Amino acid sequence: MRKLLLVFTILLSTSFVVQAQYAYKIAKLKYGGGGDWYANKTSLPNLIKFANANLRMNIFPEEDIVEAGSPDIFGYPFVHMTGHGNVTFNDAEVQNLRRYLMSGGFLHIDDNYGLDKFIRREMKKVFPELNFIELPFNHPVYQQKFKFPNGLPKVHEHDGKAPQGFGLIYQGRLVCFYSYECDLGNGWEDQSVYNDPETVRQQALRMGANLLQYATTTN
Repeated sequence: MRKLLLVFTILLSTSFVVQAQYAYKIAKLKYGGGGDWYANKTSLPNLIKFANANLRMNIFPEEDIVEAGSPDIFGYPFVHMTGHGNVTFNDAEVQNLRRYLMSGGFLHIDDNYGLDKFIRREMKKVFPELNFIELPFNHPVYQQKFKFPNGLPKVHEHDGKAPQGFGLIYQGRLVCFYSYECDLGNGWEDQSVYNDPETVRQQALRMGANLLQYATTTN
């Protein structure tokens, strides 16, 4: 028993030291309603690797999973949400997300095609007094390390519409960025997943890095 306890203590201490080498973690949002919140398995690790290499952000290499109603969400400066289908937030999750975003958190919602009508409905519960507005191309999210004078890059066609970046602005601060008709997360995936041209992947990663930089320096 003592040996087992000693091994556990060593492993726990080693894990703490490894994590302490990094500035912070980011997370993917787990939500109810049946939508595939778990989509894009390689996206965030690739984005983290890119941001660490190009912006020296020192983020832990793997993302965490955090539930919408969990108090753990307050430990992440950046939370990413994706999926194709239904989303539902219960009352406790609505209040938790609202407190998180009001207190300095940042949520990136990436429509993986089919999320739009659901996420607009649910985010209206979180901020009934706010509406998503399309951000101008001179907004700081497009003017971080990497410049996007024409707004979001187009990764996948979907309905052939132009990509749009929407935001929820609370007391003058962008608390939620919603990428629509863009598919940023797919552009972050391993190249073998969609066989996107490397130029497209690089643009997606650069825009994602901008969002990380904005969330962790502005908010």
